[in-house]
Amino acid sequence: MHRAMWCSATPRESALAHNHKNQSMSPHVHVASGSGWFPISLGIALLLTEFLYLRGWLRLRSASVKLIPAWRVSSFSLGLFLIWMAVGSPLAALDEQILTVHMIQHLLLMTFAAPLILLGLPVTPFLQGLPHQFAQAVVGPLFRWPLAQRLGRMLVRPTFSWLVATAVLVGWHVPAIFTLALQSGAWHLFEQATFLVAGLLFWWPVVQPWPNAPAEPRWSILLYLFLATLPCDILSAFLVFSERVAYPVYFSASRQSVLSVLTDQQCAGALMWTCITIVYLVPAAILSTRLLGPPNPRTEYLAQSEFLGIVTPQSNPKRVEVL
Repeated sequence: MHRAMWCSATPRESALAHNHKNQSMSPHVHVASGSGWFPISLGIALLLTEFLYLRGWLRLRSASVKLIPAWRVSSFSLGLFLIWMAVGSPLAALDEQILTVHMIQHLLLMTFAAPLILLGLPVTPFLQGLPHQFAQAVVGPLFRWPLAQRLGRMLVRPTFSWLVATAVLVGWHVPAIFTLALQSGAWHLFEQATFLVAGLLFWWPVVQPWPNAPAEPRWSILLYLFLATLPCDILSAFLVFSERVAYPVYFSASRQSVLSVLTDQQCAGALMWTCITIVYLVPAAILSTRLLGPPNPRTEYLAQSEFLGIVTPQSNPKRVEVL
């Protein structure tokens, strides 16, 4: 395997490359993300998100509500930055040429950005950051709607979150679907959006940000994380140990890499294997330490509020009301 990983190309790979030498990458590759308007639009959207979050956080601090420490704000901001790095930075222009870069995008969105955003406890700052009238007239009734509450509880159940994350991970790595996303700007953006949403759903039961109301014992999250590594291990092992190229579309790409297509595939699989193992081990170790240690009841403000409540600013900045 190591010899195959570092060689320039296998005979089968050279033959496939010869068959594709007169082909060029579809002109639709990255038609959306590669155009000038997309990075600008994404940057504006992320800056607006950051503004609303910081506005709400500052309102909470002015009301003497020590709900969110500064490190959580930094975590949220870093999560937004990683989204931009994965989708809007120059890195995004290389994913149709190098599979390893494509894998880095997936890892940034699903494995790193999603938990960092949830560690920022984004719900409360956003509700505080929204215009007061909009929060009271639209968001409050929507969150109190019984159907919305039932839907919210279903979406953050570990079983549902695990199934969604697994389906997104495996589905987008099916060669035919992978090629479709790589050759269509619209499908590529949809792929990236589903990775981020699936990541947020997957990490929600682990991080359990407010207004989460956990119904399962915390030890079950250890099993949840272990089971989540299985589809990742199977997929990454296939990419690492396979002697054939899983995504021949990369043969027709104008490559800017010294790696052969097969070696690039093996590097992408190894990167996925390593990152998933380390990242999932961190919360498992933290949770195990807490479970084995003395009881430490959660004392954060509003932690026991009912599921999907809403915090809205009042005319008196020293007051915060939970509706």
